[in-house]
Amino acid sequence: MKKEIIYLLAFTLCFSCEDVIDVDLPETEPKLIVEGLLRVDKSEEFINVEIKMKETSNYFDENQPVQVESAVITYGRPLNDGLFETLAFSSLAEKEPGTGIYIPDPNYSSDQRIRTSAAEPGIVFILEITYQGKYYYAQTEYAPTVPLDNLEQGDGTLFEDDETEMIVTFTDDSEANNFYVFDFDFGEFLTVEDQFFQGQQFSFSYFYDDSLDPGQEVTVSILGATEEFYNYMDLILEQTTNTGGVFQTPIATVRGNVFDVTGLDNINIYDNVERPNDYALGYFAVVQEYSRTVTIQ
Repeated sequence: MKKEIIYLLAFTLCFSCEDVIDVDLPETEPKLIVEGLLRVDKSEEFINVEIKMKETSNYFDENQPVQVESAVITYGRPLNDGLFETLAFSSLAEKEPGTGIYIPDPNYSSDQRIRTSAAEPGIVFILEITYQGKYYYAQTEYAPTVPLDNLEQGDGTLFEDDETEMIVTFTDDSEANNFYVFDFDFGEFLTVEDQFFQGQQFSFSYFYDDSLDPGQEVTVSILGATEEFYNYMDLILEQTTNTGGVFQTPIATVRGNVFDVTGLDNINIYDNVERPNDYALGYFAVVQEYSRTVTIQ
């Protein structure tokens, strides 16, 4: 009997120490989130266009998919006066109701898919979105890249014994100052610029924090990047972890290239230098991709 009383007292003390604390979080106006990274595989006939539309929510809630009134990608080669030599467009529609994922409209009167042959150096892609009466605009130039020369598993470690080393080798293009984004699978990314190895073959190691299982396949991709996209990814990677995606809402707001241009008279100031608070989160980029897959030993 004495033992039961002691257990009951300990149980009561554990639960009597818990207090409910209400935290008042500041109310902020929801922002549109655009996940618009289009990867171009030149071995395919068409670009895999999938743009995710979401809206920010309260701090403790997940960002939910949203349906926009319209979404169109326009692309062509610009001239010096701001006009385009030729223009083509792709009208987007929601892939399935409620998903917030937009693809070339399969029900349009003509084929709205974008051929990979259209993605060439100097070609500019423009994304225009109408959502809740607001007009959003993003502009990016196609970013080519170089293939991976080699990808192999290493046996080195950085801090812990259970890390997995991946050794990446590629040869930089000597014709320009290049920026790269590496996708190491599992939501892990790395930004690299060619400042110290321009035009040379370069090899580096990437370490996965957790041990990967033998027989598991890992795909590593090298993505081209404009300097603006490189800077965006470099900054957002400082504020995200492996548990969230690079297009999730970061701890501090990182501005991408999707701006609210509602009511602007001159589209040449679409980046809102005079309206710093009018923008969506996320980024729109069209980049070339090369990938290799390794089976973990």
